[in-house]
Amino acid sequence: MIFDRSGHRASFTQAGKLILEQGREILSATEKMVNDASVLANGWELEITLAFDGVIPVRNFFGLVNALTDISSTRIKLQEEILAGGWEALNTGRVDLLVCPKMVTVQHDLKVAELGIMEMEWVASSDHLIHKRNCLFDDNTREKYRIIVIADTAREQPAISVNIMQRQPRLTVTNFAAKVEALKAGLGIGTLPKMLADDLIQQGLLRKIEGSETQPVEIILAWKRDKMGEAKAWCIQHLIKNFQRTAIL
Repeated sequence: MIFDRSGHRASFTQAGKLILEQGREILSATEKMVNDASVLANGWELEITLAFDGVIPVRNFFGLVNALTDISSTRIKLQEEILAGGWEALNTGRVDLLVCPKMVTVQHDLKVAELGIMEMEWVASSDHLIHKRNCLFDDNTREKYRIIVIADTAREQPAISVNIMQRQPRLTVTNFAAKVEALKAGLGIGTLPKMLADDLIQQGLLRKIEGSETQPVEIILAWKRDKMGEAKAWCIQHLIKNFQRTAIL
């Protein structure tokens, strides 16, 4: 029985409510299926995943998300990866596009486009002992101070290390936000994008390490040559055309 007519007005029974709720779910799933079929018929992927190295602020990609939404129903996923983890995700097909610092060598089946330069600054908390030294900021000096690093997200591929001396003590954290907090707390030294570092320096939370040099890092876009759908091709062109002009590196 779907309706209970024992009162002044008919109302749904428990069975009736179940049918109504499941009917709505079926209708919603049908509409989604029709929409997905339409998207695929026009050559656009249902979903595309863009991975970005954690050192690159995610807000750099918000413009792409809005622009893609205006022209397609393709769903986009932004996925943070660290160092070798991004390349592994791209090579294994877990992501479609990768924005990250350039590597010395790139696999032959990948294509790469330059997007811009990010400047990295050596910093530590305002009261860190490194600011009281009276020696050069060279390899021997760096090795004496704990460095804050972010764990590589690679699952099987060998991890990559950047700016870490062989015998240097380190604190490994799981994401970029945790690295910033650890630096502010005085737990070690490390590099940050210059724009972020300058902001924290102005607030008195960090200080640039005297004698250190700003490190330019080339940011690239990488993708596999095969499986080129409309959304992937559009995202590539959008990033190449707009990243340098709008990126907040």
